[in-house]
Amino acid sequence: MSLNIGKLIVSLAACQAAGIVGGLFTASSIGSWYAGLNKPSFNPPNWVFGPVWITLYVLMGIALYLIWTGDFPGKTKQTAMVLFVIQLVLNMLWTFFFFYLQKPFLGLIEIIVLLVFIVLTMWKFYSLRPAAAYLMVPYFLWVGFAAVLTFSLWDLNR
Repeated sequence: MSLNIGKLIVSLAACQAAGIVGGLFTASSIGSWYAGLNKPSFNPPNWVFGPVWITLYVLMGIALYLIWTGDFPGKTKQTAMVLFVIQLVLNMLWTFFFFYLQKPFLGLIEIIVLLVFIVLTMWKFYSLRPAAAYLMVPYFLWVGFAAVLTFSLWDLNR
């Protein structure tokens, strides 16, 4: 398999763009509403989130690239890529519900749906190229942690 620089750049850029959109939803609330919330003891400092998400989006972009450039049956590849796009949109929607709308309960419901779609994406990726699924594991673990954090924030502030 030869490296397709164009598809790699698009894959990485699409994932980072999702992070930028999420950041736009977050920016208006991080120093005000979010700062005033009661937080659990395991809440990471704000500076942790940026580097973690940038790294996760890079791994996701590489996973997408491995599927996009793979020689797989059309329908199977298409399903895997559609699942990936759905979970990426759901990723952005969490920041919209939680930060922009300032509705932790909606964020909690949404992040559970997001986790389901991450698992479906990983399952489909694994059937095509296991390495692509493995690249999604840190993302799944972080979103799982974020789900626990979201629940805790909702519970402490309702």
